[in-house]
Amino acid sequence: MSSNRYRVCVVGLGSMGMGAARSCIAAGLVTYGLDLNPVACRTLEEAGAEASGADAGAFAGELDAVLLLVVNAAQCRDVLFGPAGLAAKLRPGTGVMVSATISASDSRTIAAELEPMGLLMLDAPVSGGAAKAAAGEMTVMAAGPPAAFERLRPVLDAVAGKVYEIGGEIGLGATVKIIHQLLAGVHIAAGAEAMALAARAGIPLDTMYQVVTNAAGNSWMFENRMKHVVEGDYTPHSAVDIFVKDLRLVTETALSLNFPLPLASTAYAMFANASNAGFGREDDAAVIKTFAGIELPGVTEK
Repeated sequence: MSSNRYRVCVVGLGSMGMGAARSCIAAGLVTYGLDLNPVACRTLEEAGAEASGADAGAFAGELDAVLLLVVNAAQCRDVLFGPAGLAAKLRPGTGVMVSATISASDSRTIAAELEPMGLLMLDAPVSGGAAKAAAGEMTVMAAGPPAAFERLRPVLDAVAGKVYEIGGEIGLGATVKIIHQLLAGVHIAAGAEAMALAARAGIPLDTMYQVVTNAAGNSWMFENRMKHVVEGDYTPHSAVDIFVKDLRLVTETALSLNFPLPLASTAYAMFANASNAGFGREDDAAVIKTFAGIELPGVTEK
């Protein structure tokens, strides 16, 4: 193998991270994986990764880029600055693409800690779900210095269908993603409310789903998530607790700007209620399970 080939490590091999890593492999990048789940690591190696495991020490010094697709800011900080300290093992000039959904403040704090190490951070959250990640067609909302864009361009080309360069200020990408998550969360909550009303009215949910997905009330989130309700399958692709976290970021962002968000606040309460009822690790469509007095496909009364 040529030693001058571009080398990237994808941190977090969940549904999005696994798809992104496979896209990097397909694009011809020498790809590594970092995850605590040995099954995910073996799966990535079988797909053509150079190496994968719970410790990046053996290859960190060879990397050109790191792509973080973990759940939250705490996990980002643990990976970069925790006991294993990935950041300290990277060469100066390595690109660090932080693609978790985190606050603008956390994004700026992480960038400030990476800068003295000579590392180039891109504040670059993503959207598109597991299918878009696997196809290398995620939407990336990126902000950071030109040098970071240049360093991470091979990764962006591999994983993204669209890259929106928001600006040079770290935190702008995170803010755009948070505003996007406002819409995503409200759409799921509204879709669940509509399908719950249909169930209460005795309308077959598959019929209601077909009507909406072929009419003006449709949204991408309704079409994708309410299909899970119709099928009675709440296998988590994106869990209820993810939207508890994301909509909390939405409401905290609004509070910092002294700006009211009545719909987002209601959606947050719905997801928090679903988590409190024990559905936190189920698919985010399980927010519909908190409506009383309805029968849902595949759901039995507790």
